[in-house]
Amino acid sequence: VQLQASGGGLVQAGGSLRLSCAASGRTFSSYAMGWFRQAPGKEREFVAAINKSGDNTYYADSVKGRFTISRDNAKNTVYLQMNNLKPEDTAVYYCAAAIARGIPTINGAYDYWGQGTQVTVFQ
Repeated sequence: VQLQASGGGLVQAGGSLRLSCAASGRTFSSYAMGWFRQAPGKEREFVAAINKSGDNTYYADSVKGRFTISRDNAKNTVYLQMNNLKPEDTAVYYCAAAIARGIPTINGAYDYWGQGTQVTVFQ
């Protein structure tokens, strides 16, 4: 599967952005989907994930209550709604697809990765 992330940009602290990740192919609903991010000089970290059917989600503590992951299997797309953004949310955001069951939260559990989209939050 090929993944194309979009929706990043420059936003003031407290603002919102919605990231999208469009997947190719007809088996999108076979994959759990996740969002990760990588800030300069830091390792890639887990942000949020959603199971194959979209009825179960999991978030990193740092974004819980501010970010919402969702998916539309009919459109082969996963979303990340980001509200109340903070400067520490600045990073390149990546979407990823996992064949594994459940809601994977580690990099190694994901089989396919998108190219990343930059999110910059200024004070």
